[in-house]
Amino acid sequence: MPKGYLVANIRVQDKEKFASFSGMAGPVIKAHGGKVLAKGPNAERHEGELTGNVMMIEFENIETTRKFYFSEEYQAAKAIRDECSETDLMLIEGID
Repeated sequence: MPKGYLVANIRVQDKEKFASFSGMAGPVIKAHGGKVLAKGPNAERHEGELTGNVMMIEFENIETTRKFYFSEEYQAAKAIRDECSETDLMLIEGID
């Protein structure tokens, strides 16, 4: 079964609040078996105007990825993230 992935590009406006989001999101990622594959502001951008911190998280499958994203715990963390950043976020199924 193919893995599931969450890919996000986050433009943080309030670093202190974002640290609160990260502190909440990390344990939820772990609880759903997520593995952070890449994160940081140093993505090589060759096309487009998008800036920010890029994050890629791998889950067992796309259904687990959805369960993580729509979980009450992550939605509570997301509410804080929404207050301190602008985010482009996608869920995608990997190739088997």
